[in-house]
Amino acid sequence: MNRPLLKKRFNSFKKDKPAIIGATILLTFIIAGIFAPLLAPMNPYDLSSLDLGNMLKMPIWMDGGSLSFPLGTDDQGRGILSTILYGMRTSLIVGGSVVAIAGSFGVVMGMIGAYYGGLIDSFVMRCADTVFSFSTTLLAVLLLGVFETRGIGTVIFAICIADWVKYARTIRGSVLEIKNNPYVMAAKASGAKDFRILFQHILPNALPPIFVVMAVDLAVVIMLEATLSFLGVGVPLTEPSLGMMIAIGKNYIYAGMWWMTLFPASALILLVVGINLFADWLRDEMNPKLAR
Repeated sequence: MNRPLLKKRFNSFKKDKPAIIGATILLTFIIAGIFAPLLAPMNPYDLSSLDLGNMLKMPIWMDGGSLSFPLGTDDQGRGILSTILYGMRTSLIVGGSVVAIAGSFGVVMGMIGAYYGGLIDSFVMRCADTVFSFSTTLLAVLLLGVFETRGIGTVIFAICIADWVKYARTIRGSVLEIKNNPYVMAAKASGAKDFRILFQHILPNALPPIFVVMAVDLAVVIMLEATLSFLGVGVPLTEPSLGMMIAIGKNYIYAGMWWMTLFPASALILLVVGINLFADWLRDEMNPKLAR
């Protein structure tokens, strides 16, 4: 990307307050997730640091609150703040990994199908249509029910199988429009290999819509991971997850222990809102026709 275009987009970003707010929220959560072991008052999944005597403590500003647990504790004596920080790391790992893996696979499949056309394109699109006909959540639940082992890697794999379709369909439309452009035809006439044409001439010009899909999909995947963990089919109990925190906390809502649900749910909502605010600016910037 040339410097004038980068400068133009940076200036556009500086003028868009919602985009700045969204990017700030996202960056804050990314830093919090990366440095969770340093920022968290405790490691909530280190059994040696847990004390059942600290269970169900209230937030610091309420009677019975403790400075050691600013947002209170859960039914295992784990600090809510610490668990949120570690759970945020899980959400970002799953979200980033799925976007990278499913995005790469979907882009390659859609690009190859659109470029070669014929039976190859038909095969790719029929596979995509088959996967797309199922609910992403339902398909992920089904796959996770089949796997014998559970973990972050399993969740990532299950979501990737259901998530690559949107990238394939998006890139396919762009490639179909680009592949007959004069510069592509000139590259073919000069004897350039298909691999070079695809990745040097077509892909760079077909990527802008993919960036928008990735930004939006990051929020969708993070919510999906939380949903799967809430349903009990996502990450195991030994791994931190915001969805699992909400699932555990809902059992104590009617007992007046609202902080076990409110704080992780608020963190999850704030993260998704931040991503969507940034994605909204990115969509407008990549496609001026949709500008607000």
